[in-house]
Amino acid sequence: MKSIQIRIFSVVCSPSLSTNRRNLIGTLTSLPTLPLDLIIEILSRLPVKQLLQLRCVCKLWKSLISDSKFAKKHLHLSTTYTLHGIDNQNYYSKHVLKSYSLNSSVSIAQIHLPSNGYVRFLGSCNGVLCLGEEEDGGDLFLVRLWNPSIRKFKELPPVRKPHSYHLGMSGFGYNPISDNYKVVVVLLPSDNVEDNGNYFSENEVKVHTLGTDSWKSVSVFPFAGVFVQQLGQYVSGTINWLVCTDIMQGQYFIASVDLGKESYQKVLLPDDSGEVDNYILRLSVFRDCLCLIFGEDVWVMKEYGNKESWIKLFTISYVRDHHCTSSCYIIHPTYIFEDDRVLLSCGSYRECIDGTWKHISYRCNCKNGTSKFIEFEHMLEVCIESLISPCHLSNARM
Repeated sequence: MKSIQIRIFSVVCSPSLSTNRRNLIGTLTSLPTLPLDLIIEILSRLPVKQLLQLRCVCKLWKSLISDSKFAKKHLHLSTTYTLHGIDNQNYYSKHVLKSYSLNSSVSIAQIHLPSNGYVRFLGSCNGVLCLGEEEDGGDLFLVRLWNPSIRKFKELPPVRKPHSYHLGMSGFGYNPISDNYKVVVVLLPSDNVEDNGNYFSENEVKVHTLGTDSWKSVSVFPFAGVFVQQLGQYVSGTINWLVCTDIMQGQYFIASVDLGKESYQKVLLPDDSGEVDNYILRLSVFRDCLCLIFGEDVWVMKEYGNKESWIKLFTISYVRDHHCTSSCYIIHPTYIFEDDRVLLSCGSYRECIDGTWKHISYRCNCKNGTSKFIEFEHMLEVCIESLISPCHLSNARM
């Protein structure tokens, strides 16, 4: 199978693809006839960029690659991640969404976003980014979906905010039971803060199910506290946020919403986390499990919701290289990849408060003791490559 896959892949990538399709078709017809199941297995392991090119080979392949079941199979085998940042520097002009590989700070693609306000990430799931735009003084919050791999875009119905409310938390995820996608936003009163820095329990939670034409209000978020991370982490049909119940005491837990039941759950941290500084505590996802990055220690919850299943997986060893930390007082990992690469957030305490962290892709080669740092100019969201189209999420069985 590997040799056949290489032959097909080499034909697709040859320079003659765009200039001599007759030679391409002739080469393909000379290949041995393969069972359809085998063709599917081969194609599902190819990068998205090559699959988009392969749609022009024949009607069968175009239909296959465009099929939602194939997109799901490809997603389960995908191992390529990209980074995405929003350039909001020019507030009154169209903002730019830039995409990066893990190996370079030079953008590999960019798109101008049609917006009049501040644009932020609301979450990501299965290769689709969820973007939100909040206009100053406006009562509407705009929400859009974007798959940067296939450049497909979908605008959702806007969220209507109560007067003087703002976005507190958000998340985007997939419910495997009912086979649909949902966006969740938690709205908070702008003046809803106690003397100790905690939020009151007063809030409004809105949920949009793709395929419907409106947002619905669900029961209020039952947990009071400071939301350490605005973006929820999607795991096993749930969206999860790191919450601090007492900002002075440093007491934390994970607040979770089940996308199927639309109910809430408190998930406890491992006992060894103790009282910590929120600058060194991050919630993430690793190998489809909830992941807690505590300083340089990585904890993984092997069985979702079971506190006893937390295990310390490994400790990240990274060099505080002078070129990226000369002006940075805080540096901590935020995302871990399978190839020993780590995405670091770094910045001064002021940048932390302002939300203007820098991101650095770091990779250490343990064999020769070398390391590589790549600094990015924007706050980044991690997204896996996929063929999942936001335009079809509402009517395609995944």
